[in-house]
Amino acid sequence: MRLSEPAVPPLPGPLVARLRAAGCVFAEDEARLLLATAEGPSALARMVERRVAGEPLEHVLGHAEFCGLRIALEPGVFVPRRRTEHLVRRALAETRRADVVVDLCCGSGAVAAALADALAPAELHAADLDPAAVRCARRNLAPYDGAVHEGDLFAPLPPALHGRVEVLAANVPYVPTGEVALLPPEARLHEPRAALDGGGDGLAVLRRVAAEAGEWLAPGGRLLVETGERQSAAAVAVLAGGGLLPRVHHSADPPATVVSARRPPGG
Repeated sequence: MRLSEPAVPPLPGPLVARLRAAGCVFAEDEARLLLATAEGPSALARMVERRVAGEPLEHVLGHAEFCGLRIALEPGVFVPRRRTEHLVRRALAETRRADVVVDLCCGSGAVAAALADALAPAELHAADLDPAAVRCARRNLAPYDGAVHEGDLFAPLPPALHGRVEVLAANVPYVPTGEVALLPPEARLHEPRAALDGGGDGLAVLRRVAAEAGEWLAPGGRLLVETGERQSAAAVAVLAGGGLLPRVHHSADPPATVVSARRPPGG
């Protein structure tokens, strides 16, 4: 659903101080969100305990903001990042209309929801391996009549989608295995490793997507993936090897890198 402006309650000093002492950089903002979400003092106390213990704020609140939408979350589900809004913007910049939209590695379904909200596709599909993510995605995509499938990449998708997908978003994991331990504890300890770990060079899952994407994309259809800036040249080579025509798009605020790859019209 679209976000409305919440009422701003007064901020108790002890709450802000406790959040700040726990390392919350934006303690005042977090305090406002916790106060606006909690259903009574006991619920607020439990939420504060969870946040002070290091649980991601979005898991504590039960939702995240993404592209102007409120995305429902539950503990253990990958939290949509603000930088991933760049992927949505690129998809909308390159596609004015799409009857069939698919979101792989969908997590909570945030990307699929944002695309559906803008494009109103006739068919919307999403897929993820994680049962908790699938539950969240089904909740978030219900307003758009989206079908959410549990399984590995393309495997659970209906075969009838072959050659018909006009926008294929795949927010694949791209952190190299050796760097996962360097991630902030909120991600490393509270999000599924499968949503973070992209293999030795961070491109293992992207290679699997590139190997099959051409079979699912409609002629002229687009695949969009997020990647690290230093991996973008290698990602381009992977997608070109899959018969697609890739381009790199950088965003400065927030820093983000997206590769869009088009299936040739005659391909």
